[in-house]
Amino acid sequence: MISLRPVGQHAAVRRAAARAGMGCIAVSTMRIAPRDDAATRARLRDALAAPVVVFTSPNAVRCAADLATLRARRGRAVCAIGAGTAAALRRAGIGDVLVPPRADSEALLSLDPLRDVSGMRIGLVTAPGGRDRIEPVLRSRGADVVRADVYAREAMPPPTRAWHALREARGHPAIALSSSDALATLLAHAPPDLLAKLRTARVVAGSDRLASVARRLGFADIRLAASARPVDLVDAASRDGRPRRAIR
Repeated sequence: MISLRPVGQHAAVRRAAARAGMGCIAVSTMRIAPRDDAATRARLRDALAAPVVVFTSPNAVRCAADLATLRARRGRAVCAIGAGTAAALRRAGIGDVLVPPRADSEALLSLDPLRDVSGMRIGLVTAPGGRDRIEPVLRSRGADVVRADVYAREAMPPPTRAWHALREARGHPAIALSSSDALATLLAHAPPDLLAKLRTARVVAGSDRLASVARRLGFADIRLAASARPVDLVDAASRDGRPRRAIR
């Protein structure tokens, strides 16, 4: 399993792969850059004061928790993009979290607190890029969106040791895909002798959107996992050609 998680965030993929009897090659193409300035703190404070607050990733929760105390508040609805984000919120101190059945923007936007939002103030705790559909849809529904970008994703070329590990890998590799930017950066920096090998890899996508991105980037063997959680990505990759869903 090839993990494209940001620097320092491969442990969960490694554990899930090991439980399934698979190896894991860490190939970071992104790093998380937390924001810590007065403007970000002010935007986060305003976002958290809204009657509905949306968190778009576990990194958004972790970076927000470094800037402010996260706690439950009577009358406020907190929405998470998926199970991993909800788990991070619970660890940070917010136990009552609404989670959509699928970890994608469309499912999130179908949650009850985000449907009839005309004139409502909604906090969005996120980062530039990634879940770019959420804010415009909420605004089109008449919401006053208070956006707090608490971190940024910074692209980076993988280290030389990662390319060596990929060259030495045997068998048909699988890429655990939870970020479209991570996959695009991987292809942009891959040495010519590895690019063909990567193109034949099975991509295990954490959402329909990510599966579509992989298809546009030229991948043919694409499998859709139940979510972008490492355990679900590994589960879909280890089904011996009989994944939950194949993307055509």
